[in-house]
Amino acid sequence: MVFRSKVDAFYIGFILIVILIIGLVSFLPLLLEDAPFLAILICASIFLLVASLILWMTFSVEYVFLDDYLLIKGGPFRSRIPYKSITRITSTDKVLSGHRILSSRDALEIFNQYTFFGSIKISPQYKKNFLGEIKKRCPGVMFED
Repeated sequence: MVFRSKVDAFYIGFILIVILIIGLVSFLPLLLEDAPFLAILICASIFLLVASLILWMTFSVEYVFLDDYLLIKGGPFRSRIPYKSITRITSTDKVLSGHRILSSRDALEIFNQYTFFGSIKISPQYKKNFLGEIKKRCPGVMFED
């Protein structure tokens, strides 16, 4: 079963501001000086590569329930969390810190023994259905609000 990540307006605005800042840093020096065409081409290529990577990581987030583990995918990043390693799940709105693969402030924090920092923050689009699926696969997990 596959769940997409919830995307909220705050996160879209945040990503657009980040891309705008990267664009300004990339192109502003070129506008202030008479830059050669090669410099413009290199800066444009780097900007497009970085912006594409950010957008890919933001809008391709999926949470996939497989037989033995939960697979969390976001761009080039993957996290595999075996169901038996999940100890606790809590609701959280503190999404700017910690290990996170999400695109919304309405998030869940999954505590386990496999991920960096011992937990990962995610934001499934259909939170109740996601939690129901976790309960089926991890009957001993603790849930906190």
